[in-house]
Amino acid sequence: MEPSCGGLPGLEATRPHVKPKATCSAAAPLEERRFHVLVGVTGSVAALKLPLLVSRLLDIPGLEVAVVTTERAKHFYSPQDVPVTLYSDADEWELWKCRSDPVLHIDLRRWADLMLVAPLDANTLGKVASGICDNLLTCVIRAWDRSKPLLFCPAMNTAMWEHPITEQQVGQLKAFGYVEVPCVAKKLVCGDQGTAFRKSRSWRSLAFGTSAPWWGTQVPRRVREAWELARP
Repeated sequence: MEPSCGGLPGLEATRPHVKPKATCSAAAPLEERRFHVLVGVTGSVAALKLPLLVSRLLDIPGLEVAVVTTERAKHFYSPQDVPVTLYSDADEWELWKCRSDPVLHIDLRRWADLMLVAPLDANTLGKVASGICDNLLTCVIRAWDRSKPLLFCPAMNTAMWEHPITEQQVGQLKAFGYVEVPCVAKKLVCGDQGTAFRKSRSWRSLAFGTSAPWWGTQVPRRVREAWELARP
């Protein structure tokens, strides 16, 4: 899979801070192409770490990052602390006025080479598992090109995590071809002690295998590491 090129299609006129870029040609040097990572953030307290996560991602050479946020996630961070373009539900509706206007969740789906949903709260986990798409983030996920990697990072209270429905919903996302970045054991903000969720095989072989065409970029591994370093 070749990294995508250019800004979000059709958004240059409506979002002045998204600068248009030249279209890539097959002869363009690889180092000039940017690998586009779309971060989805939901209403878990772990969203506090969004600014740090974005900062870690921007440390990876060749990456361009954008963020899609749910409304509840905004409670946990300040947009001024996120140094990349941030999209929310209002942008979806403000951009579309008539039939020729861009559809933001489709443009984001086309733009991104990889999606990282971190954190994924219990509410959005249930929505995605059931196919519900009632906000910008879940619409992007519902329209996602499953030939591209989508990583999800569950984050919720231990009691919610241990509910039987959680295992079913995580399993459903895996059945869609999405890749789980497992939870870790820690003391939660509410004071509870979380339980570890460990994998017996290496993340690389479990998640993708060595034959995945985009694995050679090492971007998926480094994106996962960025979340592991940033999460609380």
